[in-house]
Amino acid sequence: MKKVRIIGVPEHFNLPWHMAMEEGAFEERGIDLEWTDVPEGTGKMCQMLQNQETELAIILTEGLVKSITEGNPTKIVQEYISSPLQWGIHVGAKSPYKSIADLKDTKAAISRLGSGSHLMAFVNAKNEGWATDSLSFEIINNLDGAVTALTEGRADYFMWEHFTTKPIVDQGLFRRLGDCPTPWPCFVVAATQKFIDEEAATLNHILEVINNYTLEFKEIPSIDRTLANRYGQQLEDIKEWLKMTRWGQIQTNPQTIEKVVDTLFDLKLIDKKLKPDEILQTFSN
Repeated sequence: MKKVRIIGVPEHFNLPWHMAMEEGAFEERGIDLEWTDVPEGTGKMCQMLQNQETELAIILTEGLVKSITEGNPTKIVQEYISSPLQWGIHVGAKSPYKSIADLKDTKAAISRLGSGSHLMAFVNAKNEGWATDSLSFEIINNLDGAVTALTEGRADYFMWEHFTTKPIVDQGLFRRLGDCPTPWPCFVVAATQKFIDEEAATLNHILEVINNYTLEFKEIPSIDRTLANRYGQQLEDIKEWLKMTRWGQIQTNPQTIEKVVDTLFDLKLIDKKLKPDEILQTFSN
């Protein structure tokens, strides 16, 4: 058995991976796929890829593109979620802020620098017409840290995936003022260059397996109930999320990567532009 390490967030998007592992689909191909949840999100996962602490990651497109631009020896090997991510914009229950416009010149809680919550704060600021060079941040590591920071008033708002954060809204700890969707497909499969170079056949087997699962994932009987139970979500929320979410089985479009690069560059989050072929791994048949 070939051991391969993979990381991702502990969220409903990644259930196809867990189902495939639980059903032995990778083992049938001689692969011992070892999954590690990374609740801190994309910034932490970029660091783990860079440090060779994992071979693969299911990771946010914009965060990985920024990290690759800064020298992370990693490539996107495939799109994973083809639809945008709905970033909920949250404040604490007792916060005085009533609208997104009220958040101008306030402090955003972010999991870490270079994370999705950090980068999307810039995208949201641009959407709102705010000056992005005056944004300020409080690093909170994960969702629990965000609850503490917003409740104690150390930060004013927090952007995180709408449905993952919905139970906290339902509990009355957060209020959601609105959503900010990513302007591109949200999650990709990333692999270290070392793994791509040394284990291309293994990588192709892994992608074949997961693509078989995601292709029919929505058709699985009672998948909405399974997701709701496993991730502590309301059934109606999961049904809405499933309607909005599309899984991808092919490589990310180069034009998409150009858009991500241009946006990050315009927001001064990267200081140079890479070409799509420096970010995307193409496989010859």
